[in-house]
Amino acid sequence: MKPKIVTIAIASLLFAAAVYAQMQPPTPAPELKKLDYFAGNWTIEADMKPSPFGPGGKTTSADHTEWMQGNFFMIIHSKFSSKSMGSGVEYAVIGYDSNKKQYTYESFNSMGEHEVATGTPDADSKVWTWSSAPDSPGPKWRYTETVLSPASYTLKFEMSPDGNTWSSVMEGKATKQ
Repeated sequence: MKPKIVTIAIASLLFAAAVYAQMQPPTPAPELKKLDYFAGNWTIEADMKPSPFGPGGKTTSADHTEWMQGNFFMIIHSKFSSKSMGSGVEYAVIGYDSNKKQYTYESFNSMGEHEVATGTPDADSKVWTWSSAPDSPGPKWRYTETVLSPASYTLKFEMSPDGNTWSSVMEGKATKQ
């Protein structure tokens, strides 16, 4: 009886190995190709408006954006500086959730902030809007990027205490190096 159990076990393992060998590695969602535009080095110059974050003024950022191996996620390394908020760094990850049909964004910076958002492009991927989760605590925000050319886009950062009335906190332009 033992030889029969061993034979069944071996056959099961061989079958599992054959099935595993035929499985294709996962491939990135086709929607991720729209993010290719953002790969590279970008310089951002913006004007912060007076807000709860400070008195406002000029702010700059140098961003390096690249695909993580596998092309499932884009990684952004930012170094920023502003008169009102000082200087620091931020790391962000952008991906795509195929189940929810939404782009995902998560960032961490040297000021202790952690942001989670979802994003959507318009039909021709010229305007991207990123918004904080509706159930997230605190004020709501949205960040809109409008593509001007292969090497530049404008940006607008807005906040709302209730998700209905929006006010501009920062506006600027990004230029690819």
